[in-house]
Amino acid sequence: MPNQSQASATDHQPAQPNFRLPQVELLLQQAFLAPYIDSLSRPLVTQAVRDTLSDLRQSEGFRTTGIDPASLEAQIVARCQRLVRQRQTRIINATGTLVHTNLGRSPLNAELWDEVRELNTGYNNLELDLATGKRGGRKGLISPLLASLTQAEDSLVVNNNAASLFLLLQEIAKGREVIVSRGEQIQIGGGFRIPDILALSGATLVEVGTTNITTAKDYLDAITDRTALVLMVHRSNFAIRGFTESPDIGEVARALPDHIVLAVDQGSGLTTETFAPDETSVRQYLKAGADLVCYSGDKLLGGPQCGIISGRADLIKRLEKHPMMRTFRPSRIVYSLLERLLIHKLNKSPVGEGIAQRTLSDPAAIQGRAERLMRALPGCFVLVPAQLVVGGGTLPDEFYPAPALACLDPRPAQQLLDALRELPVPVIATVRQQQVLLNMASVLEEDMQTLILQLKTLLVPDQAQGSAAPHGHHKDC
Repeated sequence: MPNQSQASATDHQPAQPNFRLPQVELLLQQAFLAPYIDSLSRPLVTQAVRDTLSDLRQSEGFRTTGIDPASLEAQIVARCQRLVRQRQTRIINATGTLVHTNLGRSPLNAELWDEVRELNTGYNNLELDLATGKRGGRKGLISPLLASLTQAEDSLVVNNNAASLFLLLQEIAKGREVIVSRGEQIQIGGGFRIPDILALSGATLVEVGTTNITTAKDYLDAITDRTALVLMVHRSNFAIRGFTESPDIGEVARALPDHIVLAVDQGSGLTTETFAPDETSVRQYLKAGADLVCYSGDKLLGGPQCGIISGRADLIKRLEKHPMMRTFRPSRIVYSLLERLLIHKLNKSPVGEGIAQRTLSDPAAIQGRAERLMRALPGCFVLVPAQLVVGGGTLPDEFYPAPALACLDPRPAQQLLDALRELPVPVIATVRQQQVLLNMASVLEEDMQTLILQLKTLLVPDQAQGSAAPHGHHKDC
């Protein structure tokens, strides 16, 4: 990534302030902008140069004292750097949240990515039936693989779980009524609200029960001749404790008239994962009598961003024929990654495990990363007890013990937090009691070497260059 230490055409004798600004094209030919053109594109850098010159022309300081070439270069570089920070870039997650929505949710296994490289960099049979040579469907092996994993009759894939729910509601309940418990009318990140998505789909919301208690009888008493669907929603990012009651889904399924569909927004994508025994899996919902279950592919499942609907074959066929399905269908990259993930998962291969399963099944590895970092930077951290969460709107009431490292650097916590984010590979940490914490549960093993090298530069810069630690830092820090 480019930085201000790049070689520059102005790195020679100090120049006198200039009241005439150079031409844009002349500046673009300077060596200091070459890395930014590579990383941002020439048009974006050109605009950054023009904006910098325009701001200068309008500034009182330039009109009275001019500007020297080094200062001009610094202002252009600063503007380019702001653009560089907007690019998608790899980061190191030290927050302790494994499936972090802001950080891309579940990271894909590198081996899985390599397996689909050739398939996605050349042509493939995305919509070609190789047996007949005619146009085929997009699903490939997705449906039989998910049938083995969840016991669903059929499944389809869309671009996220919100799309799953919207498609389901539009096809099955548009112009009719949908019964939802008051305690399940949730809002998730980005302002996505269950009542809003129901209204947009053309369905009418019928509320039953109360915030903390809903019974099977509540659902059954709300049925009218306009009822199309009973929707049960996973409380994805909060929990209700105390005096609560929710009906057994099997009881509701057995009592519903045959023409009313029972759908569950399961959300988390729990299938065969073993760390959440109290969480209901997709298979369990289907076995209990749910007709359709919606869930995410990039949370507990550990795959690419997508939404999946599994359940009755006749209903899945209806959804696949809906005009909106073409809008919601994912790319071949998603299909190929999901297909390979499911194969590995059914073979019980580690490649098929999501980040949550991999992490929670090996707590010793978390401790090992913490000890390795402390050995590499002695005196810079103290080990403190902390917790990890799965995150991503899953398991809202579950916390697991995990070691964290409290940084002993004397700088104010916010200043250090900002400095970590400004590293070449940004490190995202948290603050507790005015101390910056690096939670080692969410730091990937492949990021450890980069993390150590960057922290040596940030926390013990003189030591990193082979000299004594700077005065005022804690021990070696």
